[in-house]
Amino acid sequence: MSTHASFILLHGDDNVLVCRARAEAGETVAVDDQILTLTSPIEVGHKIARRDLSIGDKIYKYGAPIGSMTTDAKAGDHVHMHNMQSDYIKTHTREATHG
Repeated sequence: MSTHASFILLHGDDNVLVCRARAEAGETVAVDDQILTLTSPIEVGHKIARRDLSIGDKIYKYGAPIGSMTTDAKAGDHVHMHNMQSDYIKTHTREATHG
């Protein structure tokens, strides 16, 4: 196991880290004086939980809320549209819905 340096904390208040280079399941990440093991591959631009998150928790990126958790996630788990929802955009495709 090696510590993976391809995640970035964009703001001190964020509860997610953003992936800067694809990371594989089983790789480790040093976060806030702890070592997290990734449970799934993470693509560039996707996020991992900085700490344990619960259903309804706000997700903070750049110090601003970007959505809410729809399922629980442990620290180091993948956070994306499969377990969070945007608080601003109704669809997962970021396209406006009509009707």
